[in-house]
Amino acid sequence: MRKDIIEIQNALSEKIIGKAHQLKLAITCLLANGHLLIEDLPGMGKTTLSHALSQVFGLQYSRIQFTSDLLPSDMLGVNIFHSGETDIDKQFSFRHGPIFSQVVLADELNRASPKTQSALLEAMEERQVSVDGVTHALPSPFFVIATQNPSYQSGTYPLPESQLDRFFMRISLGYPAWEAEKAMLLQQDTTAPLNHIRNEQDLTNMQRQVSAVHTSDAIIHYILRLVSESRESNDYPNPLSPRASRALLQGAKAWAYVDGKDYVTPEDVQAVFIAITAHRLSLSSHQLSHSQQSGLFDGDKLSQKLLDSVDPLAA
Repeated sequence: MRKDIIEIQNALSEKIIGKAHQLKLAITCLLANGHLLIEDLPGMGKTTLSHALSQVFGLQYSRIQFTSDLLPSDMLGVNIFHSGETDIDKQFSFRHGPIFSQVVLADELNRASPKTQSALLEAMEERQVSVDGVTHALPSPFFVIATQNPSYQSGTYPLPESQLDRFFMRISLGYPAWEAEKAMLLQQDTTAPLNHIRNEQDLTNMQRQVSAVHTSDAIIHYILRLVSESRESNDYPNPLSPRASRALLQGAKAWAYVDGKDYVTPEDVQAVFIAITAHRLSLSSHQLSHSQQSGLFDGDKLSQKLLDSVDPLAA
């Protein structure tokens, strides 16, 4: 890997021990200028990871705790009326909500109502929000990290497919290994902030360099063959969209960049494929409730099956 990426990953490993692959995926997602969905049980380090990522790049950070009574205005902001102001143009002023940060943690996103969940769509796709007919630009860079509890837990609302598709990548941290959890328990000061290793301009430059990573026609044909297979076969009830195609290309570029290469190989596409496609291919909660064989439609299994079905040399 690149030396600067190793330095960043080593710093993150001080907070998230024994999860090198997941950390590399999270860094890849950030460098690809996408948004990250972390799905796991409570207490696995989802919030810790998001805060640590903002610290190593020195980015402005905010956390929004999603609950069933959270309103869109609580997240986006509101217009404040000043009754004593005589100037019509100054009677209203916009008070920014916590969405106006460079790194936004949408904690337990699926505990909020669908109305509040949908308020994130414009912010994630357009990097702006509209309040009372006025559009407000969000900071740059803008990176949403959403955490999601398993759908079988009480008080959760399933994320619609349109919102899942906006997340560039989905990862799961999972339980730590024995030695990793032991090292975590022996840590003395778990609340100490991480040092800034890179700054906002460094991140912007890295994202620009990722876009410049060379991709041959053979790699593009490989990606197209993968997404076409998902659309042509009846084995995949939710085929991959053109947005997924773009995500695969950009994700493979970012993975290659993290590994210190200036070109993409089929192995780079394969490395990010499951993280980018599993949440898009998986059945929705409604579809699962009507499926007699829901175990066959697990997103990770579908992604691996799709990856195995296409030979990169023949694509």
